[in-house]
Amino acid sequence: MSNDLTDKQFWADYWESKKGLAFPVPANYTFHQLFKQVINKDNIKTAVELGGFPGYYAIFLKKYFGLDTTLFDFFVHEPVLNEVLTANQLTRQDIGVIEGDLFKYQPEQQYDLVLSCGLIEHFNDTKDIIARHLTFLKPGGTLLITLPNFTGANGWVQRKFDPDNYSKHNISSMNPKLLAQVSRELGLKDVQSFHYGRFSVWLENKARQRTAVKALVKAIWVAGKVLTKIIPVESKNLSPYIVLIAKK
Repeated sequence: MSNDLTDKQFWADYWESKKGLAFPVPANYTFHQLFKQVINKDNIKTAVELGGFPGYYAIFLKKYFGLDTTLFDFFVHEPVLNEVLTANQLTRQDIGVIEGDLFKYQPEQQYDLVLSCGLIEHFNDTKDIIARHLTFLKPGGTLLITLPNFTGANGWVQRKFDPDNYSKHNISSMNPKLLAQVSRELGLKDVQSFHYGRFSVWLENKARQRTAVKALVKAIWVAGKVLTKIIPVESKNLSPYIVLIAKK
């Protein structure tokens, strides 16, 4: 892919370093409430997950909502994908899989719902990568994008203890106002963009961290959870995610 902050080798190394990838995706999986609202409101029947390998959200939407789902990514590790499907009592025939370059691929069909979770922040041109989503989206269809928020507490943890991973993210894209603005410039309607989630911090390279770092991050996680339970707010400094929802 052009204009991105990662390459195929980065993702091959990333997924091969991960353990425990094959697990049953639960009904309360991250963003489940958002998906339920969108599916019920917009009568969604088909969905494509962009950049979503190993397809947890495509599996989630198939498993719990019965949607006709497709996974699109420019890197698909077949053995890992098959293990994840098996863990969810699904087969390779239950979801569509397309391996392709988002900057070159011409969709053969369009979908009621186009989603990506943790994709757009890996590209320098935020407006352009959002526009790539729209080629998959039916007129009147729904776009749902989520991305991590590295502009607050979670960003400090990433920058301090995992600078290599932090550098693979376009931090300027983590701005709800910017996301709303470029969406409207692209002609999208009913645009909503907001911080999401009360608090969380994490490290992608947790297994390689020193015990002291793990303990500190855990302490930050606990303190933040307690604080946002007492004061239930979603904000730039505390929320772990950003969400964009819009209609074509």
